[in-house]
Amino acid sequence: MLALVSPATVGARPAPPTPEQAPIAYMIDLSSGQTLYARDIDRRFVPASITKVMTTLVAFDMLAQGKLRPDQRIPYRDETFDEWHQKGSTLFLPARANPTVQELLIGITTVSANDASVVLAEGAAGSVDKWTQRMNATARQIGMHDSHFGTPNGWPDEGRTFVTARDLATLAERIVRRHPERFDFYYGRTGLKAYGIAQDNHDPITGKVEGADGLKTGFTNQAGYGFLGTAERDGRRLVMVVAGADRGSERNRASRDFIEWGFEAFDSKLLARKGQAAAVARVQNGSVGRLPLVAAQDVRVAMPRGDRARPEVTVRYDGPLRTPIAKGEAVATLEIAVPGMEPSTLPLYAAEDVHEAGVFRRIANGFAGLFG
Repeated sequence: MLALVSPATVGARPAPPTPEQAPIAYMIDLSSGQTLYARDIDRRFVPASITKVMTTLVAFDMLAQGKLRPDQRIPYRDETFDEWHQKGSTLFLPARANPTVQELLIGITTVSANDASVVLAEGAAGSVDKWTQRMNATARQIGMHDSHFGTPNGWPDEGRTFVTARDLATLAERIVRRHPERFDFYYGRTGLKAYGIAQDNHDPITGKVEGADGLKTGFTNQAGYGFLGTAERDGRRLVMVVAGADRGSERNRASRDFIEWGFEAFDSKLLARKGQAAAVARVQNGSVGRLPLVAAQDVRVAMPRGDRARPEVTVRYDGPLRTPIAKGEAVATLEIAVPGMEPSTLPLYAAEDVHEAGVFRRIANGFAGLFG
């Protein structure tokens, strides 16, 4: 009798998930902004526990603003304990516990703790309703235009919480780019031990795929199994979403194959180092006539492996630029176009302050304009 085996078990090359494995699939390369794969990425779905990634972003923002402290203790209210004690994924917080913000965040990012999410929301914002208001305001601010959050932890709420794959990738990019140190500290743990109980992280790629360091799984009977994940290798960071899988084992295998495919199917070429001039823009009547432009990250371009087509790189800005210009101000975009792939853009920033030109500089600029 012949046994049926999956391609992964016989050494097949990694590949994006099929529609049968995961109806929704999305991958972007943050080092170039390029979309490497996309299927049904604007379809709304219930994120379940992936919701907690937005809760961590809101908390990271509050920590950065000084509105929260990692060592700040938050009481576990009796009413909250009665509702959330060992309800779904849990940190096993005991009654009347007084955990720190850091303990709660590690519980949320590592073991998807529902109780920790609610305790954090109540302690940081005063109530769950006020916390979800912060979540939705943040979503609007960062460009998650087709998502809404009704809970801090993704517990079923009759469909009030929904997202798209495109929006989840935006969320992951925001956390990685805006809060790199906090992301490194809180995400990527393979497990924890708290309140005498050891638990593993059930993220399908962290600890199993080279460079993988987060983010979150989710499951509901209505939406199936999903995952928002990221990994970094050799200066390339990929973000992936799979959603709608029928089984957790299928989601996990598809996630691992998908992220490996992203690294193996594309070559990555370095265009400019972080902080080094990636381009130059003309300035009108400024203290300098040409302004170096830099990116906030290493800039790379991903090319399908074996493809000899040349990428087209274009700098776009409303020019010449007008003064004053502040160092770090976003003044241009770098557009990367690869044949057969969707064009991508990255912001470029002023490498230095530029002031309005003095009278002698204006005269020099005039002569430069006359004689080229």
